[in-house]
Amino acid sequence: MLNSVRYLLLQVRNPDDPMRSHEVECFARALRSNPSRIRVLDLLHQQPTATQLSQTDVVLLGGSGHYSVVDEASVAEPAEEWLRRALDVMRDLRERRQPTFASCWGFQAMARAIGGKVVHNPSWAEIGTHELMLTSDGQDDPVFSPLGKEFLGQMGHEDHVVDLPAQTTLLASSDRVIHQAYRLNDVPIYCTQFHPELNRQDLLRRLDAYPEYVRHLTGMSVDDFAASLQDAPETEALLPRFVKYVLS
Repeated sequence: MLNSVRYLLLQVRNPDDPMRSHEVECFARALRSNPSRIRVLDLLHQQPTATQLSQTDVVLLGGSGHYSVVDEASVAEPAEEWLRRALDVMRDLRERRQPTFASCWGFQAMARAIGGKVVHNPSWAEIGTHELMLTSDGQDDPVFSPLGKEFLGQMGHEDHVVDLPAQTTLLASSDRVIHQAYRLNDVPIYCTQFHPELNRQDLLRRLDAYPEYVRHLTGMSVDDFAASLQDAPETEALLPRFVKYVLS
């Protein structure tokens, strides 16, 4: 089944971002799919057409490199044209009931688009491998419950969802950030602040591309930080379980 699923990855990355192609590889590995099954659309300059979405089984969103969903100019109407367009796409995915999995930037974008609140606060930043806990709803959720009450996830973020939108269910939290995963009620859309598409080696490669991020947030050298990372096998199984669930 997984080999025949048609994916559309909505990316928010600069043309010279070395993680553009790496992100495709990560999702393909995590989904146990061929990279050729993942079409890519540049959300900075485009938005998916109705035809493209109708030819897609599952939409994917991941990180963003150097872009943030936080725009303090206006909560209601972002100043950046690309962000206005991106948030419109999030709302369209919801209205279409399009099966969607959104991690990190996508988690924040979906929340803001449908009424949540996202802020930038480096003091709450999480980078590396962190422990998370399922909420009671998460323990009852068919996609999340196999993770166990406590599990590890790969992270790298300074922005945070401080208020979840209405009509969503909180699934997981960490000691530092309460909103780590949620699902939209009655719509096949799941969102995680952590990166289930990344394993330890993937996170290392990403941080090698952005070494200033490690120093800025942790004060550690890349080598010392790399030694602190762990594998997170539970979350690596999350994406294929999600696909099987929403397409069954």
